[in-house]
Amino acid sequence: MPELPDIVVYLDCLHRRVARRTLERVRVAHPFLVRTFDPPLDAVHGKTVRGLRRLGKRIVFELDDDLFLVLHLMIAGRLHWKPPGAKPPGKVGLAVFDFPDGALVLTEAGTKRRASLHVVRGEAELARHQPGGLEVLDADPAAFREVLRAHNHTLKRALTDPHLFSGIGNAYSDEILHRAGLSPLTWTTRLTDAEADRLYEAACGTLREWVDRLLAEAGDGFPEKVTAFRPEMAVHGRFRQPCPVCGTPVQRIVYAENETNYCPHCQTDGKVLADRALSRLLKGDWPRTVEELEALRSPK
Repeated sequence: MPELPDIVVYLDCLHRRVARRTLERVRVAHPFLVRTFDPPLDAVHGKTVRGLRRLGKRIVFELDDDLFLVLHLMIAGRLHWKPPGAKPPGKVGLAVFDFPDGALVLTEAGTKRRASLHVVRGEAELARHQPGGLEVLDADPAAFREVLRAHNHTLKRALTDPHLFSGIGNAYSDEILHRAGLSPLTWTTRLTDAEADRLYEAACGTLREWVDRLLAEAGDGFPEKVTAFRPEMAVHGRFRQPCPVCGTPVQRIVYAENETNYCPHCQTDGKVLADRALSRLLKGDWPRTVEELEALRSPK
């Protein structure tokens, strides 16, 4: 799933291409994508894009007449900038947003259709799509500690809960925990102040560094290789590969649709965490699917 750094880069590239341009129309290839009916989708046709913003992992297009398009890419949704009039590609094409200078094409790989598009009118309705998680890069250590300890969860669950922390998902939570030298299974209420502050610094540093890295990588182009698995990452997606800090093979835990990657030497005092133990531990703490996690306390 595209996370905060990826969404920030998407927004930067979109702003340069569609801000103050007219959204001529939206061509939908799969009706399931649009999850609202009032206002209708054609209400946005011919409207000018007044701005763009991020709500957690959602991309928001601000349009004339107090209208908003709320796009959630979920796991496999991706955006592509194509020449005007481009067609949605085959089975993966979900929609095309037509602008005078180009076409924004939405695709989703795989067979599960999870991406969603909502049309809403007014800030009050838009607020219903705000997960409410803390924006870590805008927060101070005290605010971070308060949110972290408000509920007793494992660190992995807490960091990836969109209602606690905004924009952090499976990939960057692994990177943050590795940088902080903390086990993904540590309970939030058991952290010392020093450990919580270390986690805060790791979160800020990791997110800022990846935003800068991905912006530089995109340059004047459009990001076409948005992925949760990057060779420059320390542990995420690097099962059995050497930790860049100590050389210990990276280990992983798989639970339902979620995967956690960590370094035993740097994070768990040399202990390898067993999948079966994690399943027992997380039975009441970790949703089985991404949809369950995203839906917690979300508007119906």
